[in-house]
Amino acid sequence: MKRRFYIESTPLYSSEAKALLNELKIALTVPTLTSVRLIQVYDFFSLSEKDLPQIQKIIQQTGRDQEIRSDIMQAELNKYPHFAIESLPGQYDQRAYSISLVLKTAGIWGKTAATTAQLYLFNAELSAEDLTKIEQYLFNPINSYLKDLSLAPNEEVLNLHHHPKQVEKVKDFIHMTPSKLVELKLLMGLAMEFEDLAFIQKYFKSEEKRNPTETELLVLDTYWSDHCRHTTFETMLKSIDFSASQFEAQLQAAYESYLQLREATGITDRPETLMDMATIMGRYQRQTGELADMELSDEVNACSVRIQVDVDGESQSWLLMFKNETHNHPTEIEPYGGANTCVGGAIRDPLSGRAYVYQAMRVTGAGNILEPVEDTLATKIPQRRISRVAAQGNSDYANQIGGTTTFAREYIHPGFVAKRMELGAVVGAVKEDHVVRATPIPGDLVLLVGAKTGRDGVGAATGSSQVQTEETLEEAGTDVQKGCATEERKILRLFRRKEASTLIKKSNDFGAGGVSVAIGELADGVWVNLDQVPTKYTGLNGTDLAISESQERMAVVVSAKDAKRFIELAQEESVEAVIVAEITEDPRLVISWRGEKVVDIARSFLDTNGIRKTAAVKVIDSNLPSPLLQVPNTDDLELAWRTLLADKNIASQKGLNQKFDATLGRSTVLLPFGGKCQATPAEVSLQKIQIESGETKTATILAHGYHPYLGDWSPFHGAAYAVIESLARIVATGGNPQKARLSFQEYFERLDGIPEKFGKPVAALLGALAAQKAFNVPSIGGKDSMSGSFDEINVPPTLVSFAVTTIQTDAVISSEFKESGDYIYVLPVKEEVTGQVPFEAIAHNFAQFQAIHERYQINAAMSVRQGGIAEALAYMSFGNRIGANIENISTRDLFRPQYGAFVFTTRRALPSSEEYIAIGTTLSEYRFDYGQITILGSTLQAAAEDRYEKIYPIYAKSEGLIPKVNKMPLKGIINRLEAVKPTVVIPVFEGTHSEFDMARAFEKAGAAVLMQPIRLLTEADYLGSVRQLIDHLENAEILALASGFASTEEPAGTGSTMALFLQRADIRQAVESFIAKGGLILGINAGFHALVKTGLLPYGEYRDQESQQSEEKLYLTTNHCGEFKSQMVTTEIVNNAAPWFSSLNCGDQHVLPFAALEGRVMLSEELFQTLQANGQIAAQYVDHKSRATLDQTFNPAVSQYAIEAITSPNGQILGKMAHSERYEEGLFLNIPGRKHQTIFENAVSHITSKHL
Repeated sequence: MKRRFYIESTPLYSSEAKALLNELKIALTVPTLTSVRLIQVYDFFSLSEKDLPQIQKIIQQTGRDQEIRSDIMQAELNKYPHFAIESLPGQYDQRAYSISLVLKTAGIWGKTAATTAQLYLFNAELSAEDLTKIEQYLFNPINSYLKDLSLAPNEEVLNLHHHPKQVEKVKDFIHMTPSKLVELKLLMGLAMEFEDLAFIQKYFKSEEKRNPTETELLVLDTYWSDHCRHTTFETMLKSIDFSASQFEAQLQAAYESYLQLREATGITDRPETLMDMATIMGRYQRQTGELADMELSDEVNACSVRIQVDVDGESQSWLLMFKNETHNHPTEIEPYGGANTCVGGAIRDPLSGRAYVYQAMRVTGAGNILEPVEDTLATKIPQRRISRVAAQGNSDYANQIGGTTTFAREYIHPGFVAKRMELGAVVGAVKEDHVVRATPIPGDLVLLVGAKTGRDGVGAATGSSQVQTEETLEEAGTDVQKGCATEERKILRLFRRKEASTLIKKSNDFGAGGVSVAIGELADGVWVNLDQVPTKYTGLNGTDLAISESQERMAVVVSAKDAKRFIELAQEESVEAVIVAEITEDPRLVISWRGEKVVDIARSFLDTNGIRKTAAVKVIDSNLPSPLLQVPNTDDLELAWRTLLADKNIASQKGLNQKFDATLGRSTVLLPFGGKCQATPAEVSLQKIQIESGETKTATILAHGYHPYLGDWSPFHGAAYAVIESLARIVATGGNPQKARLSFQEYFERLDGIPEKFGKPVAALLGALAAQKAFNVPSIGGKDSMSGSFDEINVPPTLVSFAVTTIQTDAVISSEFKESGDYIYVLPVKEEVTGQVPFEAIAHNFAQFQAIHERYQINAAMSVRQGGIAEALAYMSFGNRIGANIENISTRDLFRPQYGAFVFTTRRALPSSEEYIAIGTTLSEYRFDYGQITILGSTLQAAAEDRYEKIYPIYAKSEGLIPKVNKMPLKGIINRLEAVKPTVVIPVFEGTHSEFDMARAFEKAGAAVLMQPIRLLTEADYLGSVRQLIDHLENAEILALASGFASTEEPAGTGSTMALFLQRADIRQAVESFIAKGGLILGINAGFHALVKTGLLPYGEYRDQESQQSEEKLYLTTNHCGEFKSQMVTTEIVNNAAPWFSSLNCGDQHVLPFAALEGRVMLSEELFQTLQANGQIAAQYVDHKSRATLDQTFNPAVSQYAIEAITSPNGQILGKMAHSERYEEGLFLNIPGRKHQTIFENAVSHITSKHL
């Protein structure tokens, strides 16, 4: 049967609806709007009557959610303004996907399928005009449609394109006249230039002597797109002219240096190109031996360098890989999906090199996100909406896959209205002996690993290479992709296994161009059988299968003898792996479908990349004033300082950063914002290398440099200072800039062969080269995007510099002032009015900083940027609310931009020197004294943080203090298990992302860990997983439920998949036996949810929530703010009788990571009193004065009674929200407080009967 369900959270739990109402009132002028209801619509098909009760459990949580009968819902639809939004058929629907996983986890393996929609229901008084405004704000026709709820559920949406069209040959192609070729280009929507199409015609006429298929033309269009083959960057540059620029001397000097490097590397016979300018320094240093650490191989999806990692005192050889990636075009037209897949795509590049990605940074560019929505250009999505939804998409993927994003910055410039910049950079690492680099040979097999293929993303590579117009926006639906992070997480787990990774000879990720590029690039000769490609639905033809950019897919080459074993290993991780191609002797790309060749092209022709274009270059100046000379009027110092800190590109973006899980992975050295108040921004992303066992101090720094207005004024200076800034951030963190390796992201307007437009990237790359030469640091990778235009609007000339290096955690410097009485110094850079970049002086500063740190121990530092010393001082003070007395510096020097300068503090006074300036001391009072002027630190902090408060809120209204819970004895006893080395079982579900953190915490405490993936590829796999887990529980002492899947799209909330699995009759019996024998159970975050939903918490036994009275129910629900929050929290132990807290005292406080969407504990007064009397409330959130609080600053979910952790009546089972498993020595260095909570050691001690 088929059935529709309407599910709505009850008013007490409707945080998301309240958050949406607030957002609509802020963003839109809708005076008649007073209420919003969010109702989830589920259409189920092929539903069995016997499964109906289970389905209802899946889609709603008793007491928290309510089902609305269809007749009542129809009456309300007739009464209230509304609309419903559903994903377009074929688009990835995360909620429907989650349902399919939960169905399988619950043991429902039939043909039951579902679609989902979001119904928005408004107050009856809402005007038609206001309803239209809201609909236009929330609805994006590129990825969804307005669902008519008056129509019955229609399963046709599940069955797309039943009868795929045969791939036809292009009739009479080889005989077409030029005018006919132009017509064909327009008809097929080809992105290539006419010259390329004519070149293809010549090839097929003279070489193949046949007409091409439609697939072949589209494959070539993709292969040769600017996105895939960097055709603009490979344009041959002629007649480079700097004479019209005031910076002619600097440009000419950089160009002469470039020519000298070409001569030194012996490539003067090759064309001068943008690509050559971008890579010449790296090539030169490889020849001189200065870049001996760079790994050279045929696999070039990411930069790769060799590093040494200390593990338990032993030096190990590892490969460090990093990559930057943009998804500008997809994010502009569909912000959630575009930003979402930017993360997944960036991760798969190092992953193809077998590196495990553990570190991420997000750098974006937007128009004025504060402008009224009504001012949005026609056909464009409002900038506010793009930014908020893109942040949601990017963070959702990162948080779900287990990625750690510790730096996010959005730059504002009107040029980004043309096309958003959605840029990410990631870092991964792999032990070198886990990697095999081998050349594929004929007979080797190619496996497609990961997700199934659909039509999503067909044409995205060519679409991203095109300039935007109103017409292209209307036709861009197929460019859109959405990612499934849980699928990619499983691939990460698979590739992390040494046995699997060492079977791989060569790998490539499925990005732009899909099968044709991912598999086509693996070897000169390859034959692909599209009939073997797993599909999401029927109806895909050969072209769709060849060029679809469906996400979460990898191609790996293995020898024929190893294919079976690799497939088995993939199945163990619940990853589908299928043989789809074979390496051949004949150097041709051959793709067959239904027994016919749809592609058969010589490798030599593919590798031409089409006709190389040529362009003249003329560098001209903008008419803009130099941002380097802009200094505010400081007659009113407080006003000047407040205005500076409120600048759109200087103001705090803490609220944006809190959307990203910054502590997942047990590797975060610096939190995005440091100090006890978490308000001082870190200079860089800094993570420990994620090793699987042992201890390490080796960490990686990922830094960036960029300012849009510098590049807009002068691309040369913008790029040079981007390199300077990225290196200066490393220096300020205690790193060595000489060991850094760079990667650039270029983003420019469409150049169209115009000399003056080509002058912009030429000038930028010469500026970057001049900086590389000055600091002797090479760029070894990068990515270019050359389509940042919309009608007459262009993105600012952009070169973002990313710098990567390693550091030992005990050498790290953080930015926040540490204590009062410290001495404040500046390493300055003299003001340069001529525009000459003072490379020598800045390099000297770098060396001086390192020398001072080595001799005198710098304890806080920040590099100086566009906001000058004033910006640095303010932000350094915010984190710990430490003020400063400022002297010996003019207001001009306080406020002027000083790239390459540093503000730093030392505990002891330094001897006098001309190298640095003593400008004051830190104060215990939160204020700034400058001569006779005093400015409150809180005033400056408010100026910095208020700017984006209505876009990315940091603060919510405080709800006051509450009493501390009294210590009470626990009830009941725990049967005592004893073992020399306890065994911990961690089930790994679809969506689990913290299993490695949990495992390392227990292993460090002395336990052995077994991780058991719950496999869902087939029912047999699933039942096998069930049996294995039952066997493990019989022999284990601890069951640990790790966190995962931080998303609003999981039906019935976080942890529902886990809970349904635990409620299987056989699993329940095994868990009950486990409890009876004295086994301990821990659930953190999603694991806590699962324990609550089964009744194991707070009751210590299974209880069906449906049978519980309302006053008996405990809930974990959406944060009070309605959004995901990531920050550090302080918790206090209020009951320590449980074995988990045996070494801790009541009153002990810990500073722990909080990262949750649904972290809010809610319960009745009666249940609270019962839990308190029973001693089951183990920990509460407290503020800086040790008071239990409902203030969101300290209790981010606003959990009732400030509850953070709860135990079962006898203390055997513990559930908690804060992530105790994410800390180890060397982490969270910019956060003061006690961060090691010994619950893992205590559990092990309880079983081994040993004392810590």
